[in-house]
Amino acid sequence: MTGPSSTPRGEHTPRPGVTWDTELVRVEQLVDDDAPDPTPPNRETRRALARAARRKRT
Repeated sequence: MTGPSSTPRGEHTPRPGVTWDTELVRVEQLVDDDAPDPTPPNRETRRALARAARRKRT
């Protein structure tokens, strides 16, 4: 196995259409006030809520 080369490779441009052209799109979603949360809270949030609830009881 050979080590790294001391001569750098030249730059090359990718073929047309290979790179991704990303476009940021912001979508607003209207949620009814009485509707449940669309996604459940993650573990960190659940643990923080449980800690807060324990502190209220004592």
